[in-house]
Amino acid sequence: MSNVLELKKQQVDQIAEKLQNSKTTVLVDYRGLDVEEVTELRKQLREAGVDFKVYKNTMTRFATEKVGFEDLNELLVGPTAIATCVEDAVAPAKVLGQFAKEHEALEIKGGVIEGQIATIDQIKELAELPSHEGLVSMLLSVLQAPVRDFAYVTKAVAEQKEEGA
Repeated sequence: MSNVLELKKQQVDQIAEKLQNSKTTVLVDYRGLDVEEVTELRKQLREAGVDFKVYKNTMTRFATEKVGFEDLNELLVGPTAIATCVEDAVAPAKVLGQFAKEHEALEIKGGVIEGQIATIDQIKELAELPSHEGLVSMLLSVLQAPVRDFAYVTKAVAEQKEEGA
């Protein structure tokens, strides 16, 4: 009996550690997805560096209380999978948000973003953000615009002087 209790304590500690160390945690209801769809979802999450696991709700409740995320307990009803990512704050929301658009059976319940309880809407907003590469590209485009405009003006002035001469 104490062996089983010790295993449960270890699992609670493991969940609590993931919740605490993750930049973003997203809770989803995966009912209605078939095996192929869940396999595809797991593959996409793995490629994005996201850990995706199903834990018993009672174990997750103990873990949320341990790390101070008790507000998540109301979301722990029915089958709940937890996606966590230590490195990228956008990856879990982005992959799950895109997958939920394509598969109506996947329901995002809520989560935690940078240590703050997040609503479904906040997670969906996070999912809509461009990727890191996209943001860098936008920044470079904005930085290039003044130089490009200066080049056009310089060229136009040079052409006017040529016409006048």
